Amino acid sequence: MNSPRRGRSRGRHIGDMKMATATKSKTNITPLGSKIIVKRDEAETVTESGIYLPESAKDQPKTGVVQAVGPGALNTETGERIAMTVKKGDRVIFSSYAGTEVKLDADELLIMNESDVLAILEG
Repeated sequence: MNSPRRGRSRGRHIGDMKMATATKSKTNITPLGSKIIVKRDEAETVTESGIYLPESAKDQPKTGVVQAVGPGALNTETGERIAMTVKKGDRVIFSSYAGTEVKLDADELLIMNESDVLAILEG
C-alpha cells in the first residue's frame, strides 16, 4: 500500500527544516494640524477598599500620555504655524468625550484636538 505521506518528512529531521519567522513592524502615525495622539491610562480594576470591578463597572480614565503631536494649527492671516502647548511624553487630563478612538498595532489610542486637553500633569 502506498501511503499519501510517503516521502515526506515526519518530524524526524527538524534540524534540517527552516522555520519562517514573522516580524511585526510598528506602524508610525503622525497627527495633522493641532491634533495629538494620546494613549489612555489603564482603567482601575480594584477599588481603594479592595473590591474587584467587572469590565462593565470600570470608568474610562480621562488621563493619558501624549504619544505624538502635530505641527500646530495654521494661522490664516500670517501663514505661520501656531506652536503646540503639549509635547510628546506629557501626561494630560482631557475632556470626557474627547477624541476618536483608533486601534493601531494592538494599542488603543485617541486622536484629539489640543483644545480638548484640560491640563498637563507634572510630577
